[in-house]
Amino acid sequence: MNDYREGTDGRERADGPAPSKAELLAALRSSRDEVLALVRGLPPERLEEGRYESGWNGRQILAHIASIEWSYPRLIDIARTPPALPTRTMKGGNDAYNDRQVAKRAGLSVAELLAEFETNRAATIRAVETADDELFAVPIRSAGGIVGPLATVFHQVAVAHVLGHAKDIAGR
Repeated sequence: MNDYREGTDGRERADGPAPSKAELLAALRSSRDEVLALVRGLPPERLEEGRYESGWNGRQILAHIASIEWSYPRLIDIARTPPALPTRTMKGGNDAYNDRQVAKRAGLSVAELLAEFETNRAATIRAVETADDELFAVPIRSAGGIVGPLATVFHQVAVAHVLGHAKDIAGR
């Protein structure tokens, strides 16, 4: 739906039209279903294969997806709290944060990681459903540095980012 570009201030910006709240909810549900179907359709040994230069395998990418899902409703909180720009960055940066979260889940099974993702995605959907429509037009900056209207940033991080990782898991 949207592409990233670097703005004049060095932050990544999401380009393209912002989805409506209904479109965002539909995308959150369909991306949830796609992730679950894709991962459940893979033989267990495929999840242990390396996928990234940093050494993450499919199960670790799934741990990343499960671990970041809790944070998406916080984007709505950012939009509610003026000024919505800027937000603080993650402690140690994106990579350090992600590595810590994946390490915390090293002993979890694929089923446990999928359950965490499903639980957190349900909370994400509830947060979007209950948020005031006008909040989705408020410009925000995510902790990862994506800037744009809440609806656009939310779609980039909770839908496009997650689906990209799901395709990484599948080796597509």
